[in-house]
Amino acid sequence: MNQIHPTAIIHEGATLGENCIIGPYCQIGKDVVLGKDNVLASNVIIDGHTMLGDGNKISPYAVLGTDPQDLKFKDEPTRLRIGNHNTIREFVTINRSNQMEEDTVVGNNNLIMEYVHIAHNCQIGNFCVIANVVQFAGHVHVHDYAIIGGITAVHQFVHVGTHAFVGGASALKKDIVPYSRGQGNPYKTVGLNSVGLMRKGFSSETVAAIKEIYNLFYRSKLNISQALAKAESMDNLSPEQLIFINFVKTADRGLST
Repeated sequence: MNQIHPTAIIHEGATLGENCIIGPYCQIGKDVVLGKDNVLASNVIIDGHTMLGDGNKISPYAVLGTDPQDLKFKDEPTRLRIGNHNTIREFVTINRSNQMEEDTVVGNNNLIMEYVHIAHNCQIGNFCVIANVVQFAGHVHVHDYAIIGGITAVHQFVHVGTHAFVGGASALKKDIVPYSRGQGNPYKTVGLNSVGLMRKGFSSETVAAIKEIYNLFYRSKLNISQALAKAESMDNLSPEQLIFINFVKTADRGLST
């Protein structure tokens, strides 16, 4: 049975799964679909064609599924999809996409801290940690297990690779390769996220393989095209090395150095 505070406003047409808790002064729009076991603390606004999975915890004053902040938006019924078991803290804003062909997506098991803004068409993976006041422009992709430090600004269309660690107060204008760590404005990639990888259970052999491919791109004197050609000629590439190589091949904004 759902627990709905009498001051909450749930528009006719909204769909609520079982065992949801809807706190004081929450507002849920007519096109919203909530799964089961979601907790909306108080003063949460969820609007538009927004779908949440199960077991999400939404803190006060979060605003989800509002129109994209984009002059090209034509008032279409675009979508926001949020998965399962996310923690979304106070004053987070997540906009719907600006076009029907692509949704704004947040995956599963993410921690999104206070005052984060996730703009239209962003794609957030799983098990990411996004610290306070991180600001994503449109079309940003954050791959699984990435960590982004607080007060970081991310330019539109930037991709952040899996298991990357971005230090706080950074400005990201180019893509951040998987498994790396860095910081700054301008951003500087300084090495592998070795501590984070070991904490996630990566073996020393796996980390060594990642380091080999990282060094090819960041420690040799080859340019990106030369390093990519050499990497693709290597035998018995590990899954992690392939992830790194494929990320480089699709880095439309170029790589942060």
